[in-house]
Amino acid sequence: MKTLTEFQQSLSLTQPPSGLSVQLKSLWYDGKGDWAKAHAEVDQLSDKDSAWVHAYLHRKEGDIWNADYWYSRAGQTRPDVSLQEEWEQLVEAFL
Repeated sequence: MKTLTEFQQSLSLTQPPSGLSVQLKSLWYDGKGDWAKAHAEVDQLSDKDSAWVHAYLHRKEGDIWNADYWYSRAGQTRPDVSLQEEWEQLVEAFL
């Protein structure tokens, strides 16, 4: 899988495609509307990429303080874009 469009099309599947990174798997579950599974994928990870996805998920949840903590851990700042735009940016960053 190489493009955002291909990733978005995979959301019609019942399971995430094999070979996805943990970050993409988390974003896949989020794209399917399963925040809890998305969060579970990255919750216990401490690397910067996972922290970035974790930050997005907490922003989506509305927990801005927690999101900002995770953005900081990721070396990022909270973006001033819609959640959909951030999701797309994250997918593209990890593809």
